Amino acid sequence: MNKFAKTGLAAILAAGVLSAPAMAQQETKASGQQEAQDVAQQDEWCQSKWGPDDEIGAANLLTPEMALEAAKLVKTGKVYSLGAETNSKTPAFGSRSWALVINQPGQAGGIGLGPTKTNYNDDIYMGYVGTGSQIDGLGHIGIDNVYYNCNKNSDFVQADGLTKLGVETIPNIVTRGIVLDMTDHFGMDVLEAGTAFNREEIEAQAEKQGVEIREGDVVLFHTGWLSLVGNDDERYIKGEPGLGKDGAEYLVGKNVVAVGADSWGLEAVPFEEGVGIFEVHQILIPRNGVFILENMDTAELVADEAWEFMFVLGQSKFTGGVQAIINPTAVR
Repeated sequence: MNKFAKTGLAAILAAGVLSAPAMAQQETKASGQQEAQDVAQQDEWCQSKWGPDDEIGAANLLTPEMALEAAKLVKTGKVYSLGAETNSKTPAFGSRSWALVINQPGQAGGIGLGPTKTNYNDDIYMGYVGTGSQIDGLGHIGIDNVYYNCNKNSDFVQADGLTKLGVETIPNIVTRGIVLDMTDHFGMDVLEAGTAFNREEIEAQAEKQGVEIREGDVVLFHTGWLSLVGNDDERYIKGEPGLGKDGAEYLVGKNVVAVGADSWGLEAVPFEEGVGIFEVHQILIPRNGVFILENMDTAELVADEAWEFMFVLGQSKFTGGVQAIINPTAVR
């Protein structure tokens, strides 16, 4: 090998040796940048369009003007109770149970208090809030331990209450409500468990009823499922008809505030093929901040063909609560 070749080879080897640390540093930097980009992309799905401090999600859409417009729907003054009666026998998801105890403090043996013999009863509720008619708050459902607006499980979930996204943050909801009679669409008094309705079915029934879904609405679905409670509890809790994945995405695109149904979990169970466990919940709550209303008593609305109405809801404000027992009101 001649002198020039030896010198060139030495230079190349030297350059390689000398540049190795620099190359490693560049690779590390590039890897760090990629990880940061991946994290940013992962967080994009959970970010609220109303800012990093947002805790009320789609309720940000509510305005005084919407409440005024909803009031204009009241023509007859008829009031509908949308909450279902709940007791210790009410079937509920999973291990949820509920009990009530009545006591008379300081009145053992029926002794009245004071010279006028005053008596009083107190009640103690024991069990899961997620029994009966309820609203699912934005701290209820997450995706891989990430909840609405990118709140991490370890940062806000405490045994004695949520430090963010608690039900106490939900504003009173006064807006236009509509109910879609899916029993009419499918031609059945009670839909079969697992029956899913999506954009096609929703649009078809809305058109048939002559209503449209608008921004800020509360959309309720009537499936007949609640009629099973007390008559066939086993069938009721084993599954349910309900909203499908495509339907959930469609309603999100309509900018609704809340979605509900006369069933225990809103979405179709068994789940649609290719759809994850309670993925409809994930689409509505952690991804988009849309509230879910369960076990809504829609039967009377449907019987009266009260397709649109003024919807009013003020849930209990227990600090750090995940869900709330509710009895919303519809007025037409």
